[in-house]
Amino acid sequence: MAQRMLKFVSLGREMPPKRAAAERAQDFDEIYREFAREKAAEQAARCSQCGVPFCQSGCPLHNNIPDWLKAVAEGRMEEAYRLSSDTNTFPEICGRICPQDRLCEGNCVIEQSGHGTVTIGAIEKYITETAFEEGWIEAPTPRHERPESVGIIGAGPAGLACAERLRRAGVQVTVYDRYDRAGGLMIYGIPGFKLEKDVVLRRWEQLEKGGVRFVMNCDIGAAKSFEEIRLVHDAVLIATGVYKAREIGGPGSGATGIVQALDYLTASNRKGCGDAVPEFDDGTLNAEGKRVVVIGGGDTAMDCVRTAIRQGAKSVKCLYRRDRANMPGSQREVQNAEEEGVEFVWLAAPKGFTSADRVTGVKVQRMRLGAPDSTGRQVPEEIPGADYTEPCELAIKALGFEPEDLPKLWGVEGLDVTRWGTIKADFRTHATALDGVYAAGDIVRGASLVVWAIRDGREAADAMLARFDAAAAIAAE
Repeated sequence: MAQRMLKFVSLGREMPPKRAAAERAQDFDEIYREFAREKAAEQAARCSQCGVPFCQSGCPLHNNIPDWLKAVAEGRMEEAYRLSSDTNTFPEICGRICPQDRLCEGNCVIEQSGHGTVTIGAIEKYITETAFEEGWIEAPTPRHERPESVGIIGAGPAGLACAERLRRAGVQVTVYDRYDRAGGLMIYGIPGFKLEKDVVLRRWEQLEKGGVRFVMNCDIGAAKSFEEIRLVHDAVLIATGVYKAREIGGPGSGATGIVQALDYLTASNRKGCGDAVPEFDDGTLNAEGKRVVVIGGGDTAMDCVRTAIRQGAKSVKCLYRRDRANMPGSQREVQNAEEEGVEFVWLAAPKGFTSADRVTGVKVQRMRLGAPDSTGRQVPEEIPGADYTEPCELAIKALGFEPEDLPKLWGVEGLDVTRWGTIKADFRTHATALDGVYAAGDIVRGASLVVWAIRDGREAADAMLARFDAAAAIAAE
């Protein structure tokens, strides 16, 4: 059936239908509709099946992309799902929120040759949604139970990926999390128009059905000590993520109406989940009727500007100190935001705020790009005398996240950290300086992508299993 492939020469690239901007700006539903089976097969058939699949090497999980694209093109959907899930614990999530333009699709050979990349992310999402509909996805119930027990601190993508892999091997797994729902930032940080919450919650439900125990609303260091968790488990994974927001100073930075991105997004997502959110209802974390300025150029900033549009903001502007070509966020997200009415102000850096009873504006310094630094990236420089005030009633700081000081918060000695505050862990096994304690995801890498967290969680699980097997072999001698 090889003749079904290599159709990029006659077929153009297509994404699934995208809802009109005016329609999608009124709700938090996902903006892309599903591929029909015929269209998914047609787009998968554009794959060139190249001998060196750069899409695969550009994926942190090294997904078997050419193989499952070929299976979709030839109608072998269950096989496509098996291939996809072999390397990825949550392909339907990665298909929705991975920045494919910077990873698999950005490395596609036919993209480099000018034919337009294969729509890998949309097909990945389609494969797993089909698998759920057909009942091919089962809870991670093991064939044989093992005696070992693992405690996982953090129910984000790294923790859940580790839990799933360990549970399939028969390990007894308990996940502890400070929040009331599993998913971490996938629930409370990423808006529904990128990742609807049911998509994450059904994985939580599956893990529970498979025997993973969840202890929610459990703040380590307060509700339960770290040493207590170590005492009851054979191994522990720290997968807390990073939640401490980076600050910005300057005159007026403490004024009412200047809020952190995560506080703002969490309030919106909780409201969408049906929770009572007083800070949203009283307008503190609600953009309705306000002129909104978001400071930052990453994916979190894109989530904030697009959320503000849906909340009915009077206007939404995004300030970023570099130009469009040098911003860290997904270009696809920028395009979606612009379609929905967001205005981007490039080469603009905040230098302070104006306020009366609350914030009235952001003091903006115009910038230009100077000589490259040691990384090769051009350094923003101030343009003397080129400053002005951008009026607003809500300023959202989306400048990234830093790790909390876990050794201090948890009262743990011997848990080594880097100069950035992230936990030191072996890059292959994810083992820390403490015996039997591992760390994975953003708490090791710093703020990063969900796909990297999934990879780390799976690798940590494999390292734990190797440790358990080695111990069992020694005991059996």
